[in-house]
Amino acid sequence: MPQGSAKGGPKCAICGKPVVAEFRPFCSARCKQVDLNRWLSETYRVPARVVDDEDEDRPGRLDKPEAEQD
Repeated sequence: MPQGSAKGGPKCAICGKPVVAEFRPFCSARCKQVDLNRWLSETYRVPARVVDDEDEDRPGRLDKPEAEQD
């Protein structure tokens, strides 16, 4: 996220204009909605590790139900 320079405060995460307290960390309702749309349309994604079938039987997995753990 862009940060403020020595001259001013923090900048909007979308367009780089100065942040408005009401919409922080954005400058306007429009930039807030643009960010929400990017999350909902999966433009932004949280990285995840794909679990292979071979990993299913690996000892020490935390996602197994307690009854199955040794």
